[in-house]
Amino acid sequence: MDIIDYHNVEIRQEDMFVLGDISFTVREGDFVYLIGKVGSGKSSLLKTIYAELEAICPMPDSHAIVLNTSLQSLKKRNIPKLRRQMGIVFQDFQLLTDRNVFDNLSFVLKSTGWKDKKLIHQKIFQVLDMVGMETKGYKMPHELSGGEQQRICIARALLNDPKLILADEPTGNLDPETGRQIMEILRKVGENGTTVVMITHNLQWVREFPGRIFQCVGRRLIVDAELTDDYTPDTVTPEETGQAEGPVRITENEDMIIA
Repeated sequence: MDIIDYHNVEIRQEDMFVLGDISFTVREGDFVYLIGKVGSGKSSLLKTIYAELEAICPMPDSHAIVLNTSLQSLKKRNIPKLRRQMGIVFQDFQLLTDRNVFDNLSFVLKSTGWKDKKLIHQKIFQVLDMVGMETKGYKMPHELSGGEQQRICIARALLNDPKLILADEPTGNLDPETGRQIMEILRKVGENGTTVVMITHNLQWVREFPGRIFQCVGRRLIVDAELTDDYTPDTVTPEETGQAEGPVRITENEDMIIA
């Protein structure tokens, strides 16, 4: 089953060209790494999948389909319905700081239509157990370590049994050992049949936990790329190297791209 199907898609932000000629298919159970230099369009691509940015379909045969939903015809009022079928894990956690872990998760369930208190309670402790946090429901976010907060974020992403997990640098703010624990959780989620698309700059994870590799480079997406020995993660921005790969401005009256 195809979870994501893009064909001849473009991404722009206002008057900035980000990526073009995007074509790929992600199937159920795939574990996909999205890699590339700073500013190469990784986060922008991820945002189109959950309809934060528009996936532009410039050609008659272009299409962008996520979870059997055409993004071309998706109405704004139906975006929450699409997002309820997926889980999103952010680098900066985005937990509600004024309530404990249980209430953070309860808020999500109630917001997505859950009403039975007993079922809500059971579901929360089910996902907390899945991420090894079953005894932390009473904790406030500030009482948790970064790794524990990220585990809660993964638990939050799993609440509605999503077919797709989108993770934007989920280990970026964590120490190596804690990051590895988060990766082990995400891999286990993937092995249970959930599709995972994950942005990362950590090539150790790509080597240690193999998956498909999509690389953003030169304002294009290379699908099923190979991780070569000379590829290195970001240490400086593309602008500092003089080889900018990020968004470029489009003139109002010209089709040409001006870097």
